[in-house]
Amino acid sequence: MVSWIISRLVVLIFGTLYPAYYSYKAVKSKDIKEYVKWMMYWIIFALFMSVETFTDIFLCWFPFYYELKIAFVAWLLSPYTKGSSLLYRKFVHPTLSSKEKEIDECLIQAKDRSYDALVHFGKRGLNVAASAAVTAAAKGQGALSERLRSFSMQDLSTIRGDTPSPVTVRAASSKNVKSKLSRSATQTSEASGEVEQKITQPPSKAMSVKRQEETRTRVSSKKPQ
Repeated sequence: MVSWIISRLVVLIFGTLYPAYYSYKAVKSKDIKEYVKWMMYWIIFALFMSVETFTDIFLCWFPFYYELKIAFVAWLLSPYTKGSSLLYRKFVHPTLSSKEKEIDECLIQAKDRSYDALVHFGKRGLNVAASAAVTAAAKGQGALSERLRSFSMQDLSTIRGDTPSPVTVRAASSKNVKSKLSRSATQTSEASGEVEQKITQPPSKAMSVKRQEETRTRVSSKKPQ
């Protein structure tokens, strides 16, 4: 574990940050010799990082594996050994020069295929997104219509339960009219009954009443003036 931490720190500081700073100085000073030197180093270091991704998985159990990595990075950077320049001139440059056309053709084909695949998958993604949006909109519209229907039915039920319908209002008004008519009919029947009672009184009582009135008028006429 300690050797792994030390190796990572060495690779980060001496294998990445230190060469990055001197590459900046080479670009700033426009020194072609230094520029070519650090370009060769970055090519070798990129290959080293690519290989390290797999060796860390399969060869981490090897004795002194991390110590060898530290020694290799130091060998690449040392101005005495010039390991990066040596590896580039002996192995990398001849291999890339002989396979350059094939590599370029593979890169062009990969670029075209990746572009076509990207367009194809992009179209499929847009179609899927559009169909999903349409189905979601249709489902949402159906749910909204059902919700509105349920709300309208609830409103109608509350209106029916709270306020009387026109039919019930008409029935109540007709009942009131009927009750008023029955009351007026009873009152007229009572009045007609009283009139009939007065009419049907015996004549003797009527005559006595008339006689009493006549005697009162006579008495009042005989009084001295």
